[in-house]
Amino acid sequence: MANNWLPANWPAPARVRAGTTTRIGGVSNAPYDSFNLALHVGDDLDKVRRNREQLVKLLDLPADPVWLTQQHGGNVINGDQHSGAGADACITGMANIVCAVITADCIPLLMCNRSGTQVAAIHAGWRGLCAGIIANSIAEFNESHERLLAWIGPHICARHYPVQAAMRNACLQSLSAASASAFSHAGNEQWFADLEKLARIELEQLGVTAIFTSGRCSYSEADTFYSYRRNNETGRMASLIWITSED
Repeated sequence: MANNWLPANWPAPARVRAGTTTRIGGVSNAPYDSFNLALHVGDDLDKVRRNREQLVKLLDLPADPVWLTQQHGGNVINGDQHSGAGADACITGMANIVCAVITADCIPLLMCNRSGTQVAAIHAGWRGLCAGIIANSIAEFNESHERLLAWIGPHICARHYPVQAAMRNACLQSLSAASASAFSHAGNEQWFADLEKLARIELEQLGVTAIFTSGRCSYSEADTFYSYRRNNETGRMASLIWITSED
C-alpha cells in the first residue's frame, strides 16, 4: 500500500481516515500510467473504472467515493448527494461516506474537526481559491474554526509554477492583501505562485491554525505523482477522507 497511498500526516481523530493516491499500481497505459482515477482526461474509461474498483479494495473503503465534476469554482456539496455533482468540495458528518477530489497540480485540501464528526475534501486551485472555496467549505462545519484541522496534499510547488501577471492580479483582487506575499518575481512578466501559501493565508485568516502538509511536489516527483503543468496529457490522483463507523 505504501506505493499506492500516501496517508495524511496529521493528528486527526482515529476514526478519520485520509490521504492521497499516487500514480503507481494501476492498469492505465501511458501517458496515464498507471493509477489514473479521472474519467475526463482521455484515458480508456474501462481502465479508469478498474482503477477505481482497485482503489475501493486497496483502502477497504466503506463505499464508492463521492466523485465530483470539478469546476474550479466555489461550490460545496454535502456528501449524501450523488456523485457527479458540479462542485469543488464535498463535506459530510456521516460515517462511511467517502469525500474525494482529484488533482494533478492543484491543492487537495482535506479537513476535519477535532471531534471527528465532520470531514471535507476540497479542490483548491487558484481559481477555486479566488472563488472562495476554502471559506465556503469551512462555513459548513458545525464547530469553531479554531477546532478544525487542515492537511495540504501533494501539489505543484512555487519554483515550478510560473504564472502570468493576469493570474497574480486576479488573486490580489479576490483575496486579501496578504496574498501578495505568495508571489515572487520570475522575470519576463511572470511570477512564481505559491499555492500552499495562498491556502495557508486563507485558512489562518479564517481562524484555522492547525495546518499540516505533505511537503510533496506533484511536478518534481514524476515517478510518483501526475502533473498537468509538467505533462499536460496525464492522469489524476485522488485525495480521500471519510469517517469510519468505529468508536
